[in-house]
Amino acid sequence: MIDHATSPAPHYERQYLDLMRRIWTQGDERIDRTGVGTRSILGAMMRFSLAGDHVPLLTTKRVYWKVAAREMLWFLTGDTNIRELVRQGVHIWTDWPLDAYRKASGEVIDRDTFEQRIVEDADFAARWGDLGPVYGAQWVNWPLYEPAGDGLYRRAEKGRNQIAELVDAIRRTPGSRRLLFTGWNVAELPRMALPPCHMTYQFQVADGRLNGLLFQRSCDLGLGFAFNIFGLSMMTRMLAQQCDLEPGEVVWQGGDVHLYLNHAGLVEEQLSRIPSGAPKLRINRRPSSIFDYRIEDFEVLDYAPQSHIAAPVAV
Repeated sequence: MIDHATSPAPHYERQYLDLMRRIWTQGDERIDRTGVGTRSILGAMMRFSLAGDHVPLLTTKRVYWKVAAREMLWFLTGDTNIRELVRQGVHIWTDWPLDAYRKASGEVIDRDTFEQRIVEDADFAARWGDLGPVYGAQWVNWPLYEPAGDGLYRRAEKGRNQIAELVDAIRRTPGSRRLLFTGWNVAELPRMALPPCHMTYQFQVADGRLNGLLFQRSCDLGLGFAFNIFGLSMMTRMLAQQCDLEPGEVVWQGGDVHLYLNHAGLVEEQLSRIPSGAPKLRINRRPSSIFDYRIEDFEVLDYAPQSHIAAPVAV
């Protein structure tokens, strides 16, 4: 007989693997925007503790967490051009402008050559490397408009900085139910290379701890989720440090949660693996503001994942 009172709790990654299995075996099979096809469900939730420096990095495959961290820091600058990401060796946003360039120019060009031109040619980068007003633009410079006379309005030079306002609100009104920021600016969606998937973040202060929640309208569970949950954990920990709070837990909510049909190898391999270990994320410096963190400030400890599983990105 199993003594449930003393048996160890399931590994935090089990809920992810259970969701993956459910979608792969029971999800609705459909043709999606990319034409690749998915199996999908609507509505899912997972919870992970951040206590004791814990971070919900997947252990059944290697997650390149520094790429996710560099992306999050890039968002906080408000930059929307891939040039700085490419300079840092981050390629996760290149496929969209590359695809646009190929279609517009008819040129047969590989990713490495395209990225080299982005880095070396500022004019080329300005024209072809910009993603439109994606995440960071909305997070730190949500557009405002001011009267321009004759009933017309013009865009103000400086927009709303949701992140700065959030830090201030957590400090001043920790009981507020409005501790959130979003990237879903309906008026600017048509200009974005990709409308925000991880679209709304909300936070709660409870007993000296900061809890974070992410609503993700669309989640590629096989590839994207690993970065999304790390980004939520990283942001929650940064905000907690800036506001003199302890990290609590993170809650992830997915709208359309799916697996691509061409990810069969990834799914089957990952579901055959057993999760183990308890990685930790530490911030080794407290900068003067939420916008002054550097990649060197972050350290992941006790992370011994199984091997990386490659899979194609649907554009």
